Amino acid sequence: MARKQKDYLADILGNEDETDRSEAAEPDRTPPEAVTHRPFYPPPRATVQLDGSAPPAPSPSPASARSRGTTLLGRQSALARVASGEVRQVTQLLLDPARVRVWPGNARSYEHLTEESCRELIDSIIAEGGQKVPAIVRRIESDPDHEYEVIAGTRRHWSIRWLRAHSYPDMKFVAQVVDLDDEAAFRLADLENRARKDVSDLERARNYAAALKTHYDNHLTRMAERLKLSKSWLSKMLKVAKLPDAVIAAFASPAEVQLKPAYPLAQAMDDRMRATAIRKEASVLAREQEELRKARKNTLPSSEVVARLLGAGQDREQSGKLVLTGAQDRPAVSVNAANRQGVTLRLHAGHGLDEDELIDLVREALSSLEAEGRGLQR
Repeated sequence: MARKQKDYLADILGNEDETDRSEAAEPDRTPPEAVTHRPFYPPPRATVQLDGSAPPAPSPSPASARSRGTTLLGRQSALARVASGEVRQVTQLLLDPARVRVWPGNARSYEHLTEESCRELIDSIIAEGGQKVPAIVRRIESDPDHEYEVIAGTRRHWSIRWLRAHSYPDMKFVAQVVDLDDEAAFRLADLENRARKDVSDLERARNYAAALKTHYDNHLTRMAERLKLSKSWLSKMLKVAKLPDAVIAAFASPAEVQLKPAYPLAQAMDDRMRATAIRKEASVLAREQEELRKARKNTLPSSEVVARLLGAGQDREQSGKLVLTGAQDRPAVSVNAANRQGVTLRLHAGHGLDEDELIDLVREALSSLEAEGRGLQR
């Protein structure tokens, strides 16, 4: 984890430096093998003074006295910091996962987790004899079926539940208990999900959209500052979050909806006429994807899905808008406006034509407008 993320995490959890915490939380345990065994020498014989009195007791050496004093002061200081709350001891619990629910504010979709997606984690837990990295949970009340909820560690929770149901009934869910409000819990969960490749952009986008309203009163700038994210990047994520489920169904999986190709699609949905055509094409694509799955064939890749959705309605005339197509029926020249002030043409990218062919289409568009009585007035 990068230094900035470490500082951000420390800010959320309110923890002290690792050294301070270990000093306060861990007692002085010297391993047996580290103890020095010195040879035994008999004590010296008592020496009697000439006047019959016992000799004075030897004074301790300055070095040993200073060492004992430093150790004692260090331990007293550490204990005082724990007692004052300056340093907190971290407690890890072994829990029954059935008594732990998943916080709904997390971006990861729990119902979409499968044995296949968690296989690597499951194998790791089995090989290590249990869960080694604790999840982050918080206590809950007014729920008779659960005592805690997972803030970070959804896959670990799912994997332990799966293992308990498949030959490992004694496997425990290891968790660290924290006291966080919903906004801090959201920031903590988001920080963990940023490093997870299996959390899709769509999942994060919709999670941000819900948090914007719930935690930040729809203030985008404040949310970006709290999450330490770029405002423009966050704005694009929130735009993608608005893609309707009917359009998402065109993809083989919601996990294939990534920010860069999905953002232009989300922008296209702002045009009511294009949105209608995109929804119709998405319905066709969804049926094709289902047929491919039933036939156990490879589903359509996301790049092809996005291209077809963006091209929907652009190869035909809609609402008086003339569109001329190029190679593979891709839009090449469209008439955006034709009035007394003039004609506005749009030359599309990716039309597959050379320059002469494109100019011919421009002439064809002008001729069509002339025939309709909407041509340029000389």
